[in-house]
Amino acid sequence: MTEIDRREFVVQTAGALAAVALVPKLGLGSFTLAEPMRVGVIGLGRQGRAIIAELSGIEGVTITSICDTDERRLKSGSRRARGAATTADAAAIFDDPSIDAVCIATPTHLHRALVEQALAAGKHVYCEAPIAHTIEDCRAIVRAARDASTVFQPGLFARSDPVYRLARTFYRSDAVRDLVSMSAAHSKKTSWRTPASDPARAAALNWRLDPDVSTGLAGEWGTHQFDVFHWYLDRFPVAVTGRGSIRLHDDGRTIADTIACMIEFEDGAVLDYQATLANSYGGTWELLRGTNAAIRLEWTHGWLFKEADAPTQGWEVYANRQQFHNDEGITLIAGATKLAEQGKLKEGVGLPHSPLRYALADFLKSAAEGSPPPTTAADALRATAVGIIADRAVREQTTIAIEPAMLDA
Repeated sequence: MTEIDRREFVVQTAGALAAVALVPKLGLGSFTLAEPMRVGVIGLGRQGRAIIAELSGIEGVTITSICDTDERRLKSGSRRARGAATTADAAAIFDDPSIDAVCIATPTHLHRALVEQALAAGKHVYCEAPIAHTIEDCRAIVRAARDASTVFQPGLFARSDPVYRLARTFYRSDAVRDLVSMSAAHSKKTSWRTPASDPARAAALNWRLDPDVSTGLAGEWGTHQFDVFHWYLDRFPVAVTGRGSIRLHDDGRTIADTIACMIEFEDGAVLDYQATLANSYGGTWELLRGTNAAIRLEWTHGWLFKEADAPTQGWEVYANRQQFHNDEGITLIAGATKLAEQGKLKEGVGLPHSPLRYALADFLKSAAEGSPPPTTAADALRATAVGIIADRAVREQTTIAIEPAMLDA
């Protein structure tokens, strides 16, 4: 690395560290808004309830209304969002002029109509990812977002995550250098099945197991992780090979509970992706190996593993190190320089909030300021489309070429 390159790297790194402190108190500690924001939440399943919990921790936010067509979930949501109006009709939220923003956390296949209606009503919209269950619906959402005068942000967390922002700065420098390989996994022992005595309610609650609307593990989880690699590499895959089977949940479902995908890029780089509902070991992570180092990411934590022959670059003086069996990882800490000066480096390991909180904070900031969100509808289209195509490859046990037009709006 030349002296000019080194100075540029320091400047870029400083920028990444500054980016996590978007406004006073809107950084790694507490979050607040300069102006009050009234928000409606549509969809009160697990993710909708998580959104309510995170919004409740952001000063200046009032959850005005909540919506779900399932009566039991609506009652459960009302206990979490105390004082919020409840409705089974999303139009009541869209028609309320006092509501500034809407968070949509319904089943994936219901997103398109709700997003289009919310944006047409002049609301800022945060929509969970994947943004749709078909590429056609993804494109419709992108068009609606482009035509809107308000902010649309998809629920892809990585680009709002301070650890991932910092790690990307290292990845795009000589700290990692040339890409060697990539891998990622999502492992969580769970059934994806919600018991219900009423058949109609059971069908509605278990939409992830319905092959007509589900995007499977590759879509529902892979979408979030594929976006990490799209963002870091600034390019997109050209083919995906998929395999899948039922390893645990032999309950009549046709959606695989365990999958493996080989996702190929034009330059020969390969992303090996695995996901399972049959075992929890390892959790959720992404790994990028380079000729100088490897970066491992786990959403609230990140580590850099330097090769023995990698050159020293100067920033290592601020490093907090952690042992992983026979390897020593340098903990990626947002704001490391300042924390080191205060003698509090180890206190900065990990994030004090969930990745969802940072994504919602970015959305609210963009809505309040009218500024572009860190993740766009087009970003979400590409990640969701790769997830949809990967799910198809898994179902068909085949390889599918990904033409550039498939990822275009």
